[in-house]
Amino acid sequence: MPYVDQRGDVPLRVRVVPPSPERVLEPLLHVDHDPPVAGPVLDALRRAHRAIAALCAGAFVLARAGLLDGRRAVTHWHLAPHLQARHPDITVEPDALFIEDGNLWTSAGTAAGIDLCLHLVRLAHGAEAAATVARSMVTAPFRTGTQAQFIQQPTPRADRDADALAAVREYALRRLHEPLTVAGLAAHAGMAPRTFARHFTAATGTTPLRWLLDQRIAAAQRLLERTDLPMPEVARRAGFGSEVTMRQHFASRLATSPRAYRAAFNGTASEAGSRPIAR
Repeated sequence: MPYVDQRGDVPLRVRVVPPSPERVLEPLLHVDHDPPVAGPVLDALRRAHRAIAALCAGAFVLARAGLLDGRRAVTHWHLAPHLQARHPDITVEPDALFIEDGNLWTSAGTAAGIDLCLHLVRLAHGAEAAATVARSMVTAPFRTGTQAQFIQQPTPRADRDADALAAVREYALRRLHEPLTVAGLAAHAGMAPRTFARHFTAATGTTPLRWLLDQRIAAAQRLLERTDLPMPEVARRAGFGSEVTMRQHFASRLATSPRAYRAAFNGTASEAGSRPIAR
């Protein structure tokens, strides 16, 4: 299901694999979420050369295709043990809302699928576009926390850890322009660095450093979309330190440059070169 940029005809090349309608409508406890999948469907998924996003039980389809072997993935918390048992080569992260591993994304339940789709819009078309879509859906453009908060009878310790991690993410977001380290964030959360990194990854589906990079890219995108600040100042405010570093990360994550990104959002497509595409 490609998403087409409203300013042109360049699609966000992400194939979205949703759970089937009958699985959504029937109770989770009484449905086989890993039924046989038609061969042509599996072959098409294996041939997909860009990114694939699987929502909720859609992870089972990717697993059937063998695309998740050796990768991290998430599904609805009730289905996580079944996914792990039936596909032991997958590292199932039961608490994350959504996870990116290479060119594959997986999400937890239906609401987490919305979170993931908004994240993909944010990567390809910017924070402002994602916020606009979120407003039209009357939902938050970005949620923190884990799906553990929706499991019956969560433990008090899990609640405390989730609160500490939410607080440290808020702390980091206010200080993106400063040099931030895992050790410093762990100290703010009151955890040892290794314990902090483990809990952070379980909660967010990504490492602290990867999360920081994502937030800095998002901050730079907002500045490029909304201001005419020079590139070195954008890089400084977003926490990259230098324009060169910011340019390298944009090329790696968005397949474009900061200048081309700004040109695209200012409507000067001739200067843009290539439009940003999620990787």
